[in-house]
This record gives sequence, structure tokens and C-alpha cells, in this order.
Amino acid sequence: MITGGAGFIGSHLTDKLLSFGHEVVCMDNFDNFYCKTIKVHNMDKAITNKKFHLLERDICDKKQLDHCFRSFPIDIVIHLAAKAGVRPSIADPHGYYLTNVLGTLNLLEAMKIHGVTKMIFASSSSVYGNNPNVPFSETDFVDNPISPYASSKKAAELLCHTYHHLYAFDIFCLRFFTVYGPRQRPDLAIHKFTEMILSDQPIPVFGDGSSSRDYTYIDDIVDGLVKAADRVKGYEIINLGESRTVSLNRMIETIENEIGKKAKKVEYPMQPGDVVTTFADISKAKLLLDYSPYWNFEDGIKKFIEWKTS
Repeated sequence: MITGGAGFIGSHLTDKLLSFGHEVVCMDNFDNFYCKTIKVHNMDKAITNKKFHLLERDICDKKQLDHCFRSFPIDIVIHLAAKAGVRPSIADPHGYYLTNVLGTLNLLEAMKIHGVTKMIFASSSSVYGNNPNVPFSETDFVDNPISPYASSKKAAELLCHTYHHLYAFDIFCLRFFTVYGPRQRPDLAIHKFTEMILSDQPIPVFGDGSSSRDYTYIDDIVDGLVKAADRVKGYEIINLGESRTVSLNRMIETIENEIGKKAKKVEYPMQPGDVVTTFADISKAKLLLDYSPYWNFEDGIKKFIEWKTS
């Protein structure tokens, strides 16, 4: 079962697992955070596969969850469903906690009732906040989140540990670092900036452009997810990133160079909840998962823009 399986990461993972011959139950509530049509198109390839099952369900509804687990013999849950984004979580902290924390609790309870004991949980680099230690290690102190989104992900990690301790669940919590590539959510910077540059709209630049992110190409994230699902045992927190940083200015320049068009920039102050940098220490992922990210940023942007303009 993949929760949030019709989204950006979930749909790529679904396609990969189906290509290996696995049976996949995709559970998604098609949240109106962005247009449902986009998620429906994400499923274009999967929907033709007889081993694919698409269920429009919500993890916040315990009866719907119970029905899903009764209907299929689930071996492992890959839990990607969440309300995403730092800035929107400041406007709607209740909604974020309802889905990201209570929804995760509902899912863990359903697993307990139905005897499913393996989970991969999608966490986030946001839990590190403005961590002074770089690169970010899984052993770093992360009790100072700076957005409701970040704190909801940390809370869900703690719930996962509780169920590992009480019921011997095998759970890997994977902290994703700024995932991009074809099908990326339209609200994220790379996607949004590309659209705005192509349509001659000015792009908003928050801060002086020196803030940086560890951008991770979708194929590398999917590779890490598949390896985690194959190897999950005990409880672990594992970073999945490229272990390279790209500044906001360089990100914009890379898009400009690939499109062949200059951006019109409008500068704004840094936004509340935004972190200055993210940078993954991936030594644990290499050790436990044999994780070895392949994509460099320029090639990843090229593939994204090819998809966007096709």
C-alpha cells in the first residue's frame, strides 16, 4: 500500500514497483491543495496495469482505512500521504496536524489491527530547522522545528518509534531533501519558477539568493524508497538527499540556461518558517541501503524542463 500514491513521489514509486511485478494499492484523498487533474494524469501509466488498485480514501477516516486493509492482503505500507509545505502550514496548523499526525496514528492503528508490521514513512529535512551543523546528520538534535509542518513530521517520527517499541513494527523514517523532477508539485519553486519564466511573469525571490537546498532528483528518491522497503528491519531514521547544495541564485540561473530565457526577479524578505540551508549527510543511507545518488542538478533540471515543455 502506498498512501498519497497519486502524488509526485508516490506515482513515480508506483510505476517502479509495478515494473517489478508487485501488486500496488494506491490510496489517495486527492486533496485540493492542487488540481486533482494533475494527480489523475500521474496515474496514466499505472491505471492500465491489472496489478494496480486506486482507492480514493483519506487516512483521517478510520472506517475507510479499515475497509482498505480488509480488502487487500497488505505486506508493507509506504506512507507518503501528508499535507506538504512550510508556508501553508503556518496558515493552517490544525489541518497539518490532523493529517500528518492524527492521520499517521490512524494508519499505525489500522496496521496493528490487521497484522501489518512494516512501514516506510516519508519524513522531511524540514525537521532539522536552522541546524548549525552541516551536513545534517540523523544524530543531530532536532527539537527546534520552525514551522508546524516540520514539527508535525517530527511528531509522526516519534509515533513510528512508539509503535516499533510497543508492537515490534519495522519502520524506516526517510528524511527527504527537496525532491524535484517530472511531475513535481506545481507549488514548489523549481516548477513554479519554470512556469513563470516561460510565461514572462516576474518570479519572487525571498532573501538575497544565497539560501541553499540539497536538491534530490526523483529517480534517486525512488531508488532509496525501494531499497528501504526491501531492507526495513527495526527502527531507523535515514536521510535521502544528494549531499550537495545549490543556492537559490544558482537554481534560477540553471533554469534560465536550460530554457534560454532570463527571469524577471522581484525581491522579498525571507519568509517565516523558511530555513537558510539544507544539506544531507547520506553516510547512513549508503551503509544501510546501499544508496548511491546518481543525478547532478543540471541534468535533473534538463529532464524536468523536457517534461514540462513536452
